[in-house]
Amino acid sequence: MVDKLRAAEGTFKELQLRMADPDVANNSQEFQKVARAASELEQTVNAYRQHQDAEKQLAEARVYLKEEAASDPDMAEFAREEIAELEGQVSQLETELKLLLLPKDPLDERDIMLEIRAGAGGDEAGIWAGDLLRMYQRYAQNQGWKASMINYTEADAGGYKEAVLQIKGDSVYSKLKWEAGVHRVQRVPATEAAGRVHTSTATVAIMPEVDEVDVTLDMRDVDMKFARASGAGGQNVNKVETAVDLMHKPTGIRIFCQEERTQAANKERAFAILRARLFEAELQKQQEELRAKRMSQVGTGDRSEKIKTYNYKDSRCSDHRLKVNYDLNKQLDGEIEDNIQLDGEIEDNIQGMISLDQQEKLKELADSMMATV
Repeated sequence: MVDKLRAAEGTFKELQLRMADPDVANNSQEFQKVARAASELEQTVNAYRQHQDAEKQLAEARVYLKEEAASDPDMAEFAREEIAELEGQVSQLETELKLLLLPKDPLDERDIMLEIRAGAGGDEAGIWAGDLLRMYQRYAQNQGWKASMINYTEADAGGYKEAVLQIKGDSVYSKLKWEAGVHRVQRVPATEAAGRVHTSTATVAIMPEVDEVDVTLDMRDVDMKFARASGAGGQNVNKVETAVDLMHKPTGIRIFCQEERTQAANKERAFAILRARLFEAELQKQQEELRAKRMSQVGTGDRSEKIKTYNYKDSRCSDHRLKVNYDLNKQLDGEIEDNIQLDGEIEDNIQGMISLDQQEKLKELADSMMATV
């Protein structure tokens, strides 16, 4: 760990020197790039320097206790109190440094495609998928993000068989990636005459938007057809083939997009969704391999995992990963970052998932270090 911290401090110093270079300072684009890199290291370097200072003070206090305060009981007691305080600071800073050295998710700053699919439960599953869609639309609005409906298939009894939202804003993936998985609802459906509680599910997939360079897409693997769109959309609807139907032959992924008024716009959106789904599939493959290696019991968004249960009778939403309950109405109203008390501290549930993920990564780091001993 010390070698990594020294390297980070060295890089930080180099970046500061570059920012002072007139050639860099006069190039706004290059200066912003260097400044951003320095900003990312600043917290780690400051914590490292605080740790070095605390260790130095601790060593001096121990020497003082041994050599100077041995003959003075009052000063010896004062020195022991100072040592205990400094040992706590050193331990706390070591924990902070371990967290700061954990690799950051390079996808956190990206916009996303959010896909909701009705699962088990018949008509009620489609209605539930529609409720989840509205919940995420409200959350996006609360965050100041822009949410646009990209594609959807309506269910016969209301709601959706599937729907895809495009959400753009600051650090969208970093917050919504924790919502990927199976969302279960327990309630009396509006279609239930006998008043019995039904259990239904819907799956949520969070796909970071990707550039063309992020995904290798061979156009020979894509079967593309055009069709006439249905529904509202202007004078071209039912007259011109503006809808785009893509089939990715190797994976069987099918994308049908008709929300835009022109064929070119629908084609662009369809390929964006296809690239996002292919990228998500590769991410899931990597995550599954990682879980198999460390035998993790913590979900990272696999669709087969039940992550939350929404119980209408008790008006609660249970997160099965954190093992905590939230207010159901707040969740459905888009207040996904509802505060909770976790391990004696108050934090929102997104921060709770980040902490849980960090604990798993720290455990993995400790296991790998033990394996090399």
